Amino acid sequence: MVNRIETGIYGIDPLIEGGLIENSAITVVGASGTGKTTFAIQFVMKGIENGEQALFVTLEESPEQIMREAEMLGFDMRKYHEKSLFFIHLSGQNFKEMIEEQLPKLVKARKDYNVKTRVAIDPLTPVIWSSKDRLSQRELLENLFTPLKELGTVMATVEEHSKPGEIVGEDVLLPIYLSDGVFHLEYFPVGGAFNRTFKIIKLRGTNHSEGLFPYIFARGVGVVVRSTPIEIKDKEKEQYQQSFEKALENAEAMEVPSSLVDKIKNMKESWNYDYPPDEILDIILTPYRE
Repeated sequence: MVNRIETGIYGIDPLIEGGLIENSAITVVGASGTGKTTFAIQFVMKGIENGEQALFVTLEESPEQIMREAEMLGFDMRKYHEKSLFFIHLSGQNFKEMIEEQLPKLVKARKDYNVKTRVAIDPLTPVIWSSKDRLSQRELLENLFTPLKELGTVMATVEEHSKPGEIVGEDVLLPIYLSDGVFHLEYFPVGGAFNRTFKIIKLRGTNHSEGLFPYIFARGVGVVVRSTPIEIKDKEKEQYQQSFEKALENAEAMEVPSSLVDKIKNMKESWNYDYPPDEILDIILTPYRE
């Protein structure tokens, strides 16, 4: 039987058969502002709440900054600092030496405690950038993930710097390939409630959802992924249908192509969003207005 652990990120576990497989490595990929560090904080704090220990490897921000950011979200990391939560701050250090020489010793020492440990690495990007050689990058990441997975489940964040038209940037391909699972976060700074989305790119050994889900930051609980089915009240459904009927009448009056009319009819049958379709319909019909 596969042992799974809760992610601590509300809304995700129902999408991944109840949680992450123990002793796996998960990479959270996203641009600045998507909440990668928040994902890592919630992940380790859930472990601590469940009686586990946590190791937070921070490669940029200091432990103080991480704990301060956690406080703003409603997580008291200070309460567990140096008790069940331990930090390793590696900013400006020799990653190769640390990963190949110091990390195995650290893992061996901690394994002697025989306590389940969650590991967060935030962000992994400096390790990748520490070498321009792809083979060296791969060896570093393998040497990083392999011993840490012996401690427990690992969640690493990677800063995405993709070019226009790319799904993911070139600099994150290796961690995506070497990880057991990849969560992709996107941010569209256009306002509104649905400007951040969550998608599972891969998750080995798991029958996971392939949908795209909006998520929000809720002070006090952190990230909440909207993974529950949207329920629309009957009155709202009736109003939405009226909007489609009116749009179809306008389309007929404007003599739009029959193919577009069929598309609007199909959209009418499958509309399951919890907001009116008026703006979308207006955008579709605008080119045909006089």
